[in-house]
Amino acid sequence: MLEYKFDTQLLIEGKNLSEDEINDYITNNIEGDCLLAVGDDELIKIHFHTNTPWKVLEYCASLGEIYDVVIENMERQANDLQG
Repeated sequence: MLEYKFDTQLLIEGKNLSEDEINDYITNNIEGDCLLAVGDDELIKIHFHTNTPWKVLEYCASLGEIYDVVIENMERQANDLQG
């Protein structure tokens, strides 16, 4: 069984975005692993494994426009592969 079952990916478009600030906030406030926050001050790509993807979306939406949101249930995918 996976510790964090939702693979959460999205793009944030905004102004004065900071990879480091986003990384720090998510690391300190949202439980999960495999965090990637990469980009520049106007576009950041987020990839994060968590059980609470809505917290990631809520935080990221507070920073700018979010789009290309993908939330995959990895536990379900793993079960499908085994079945």
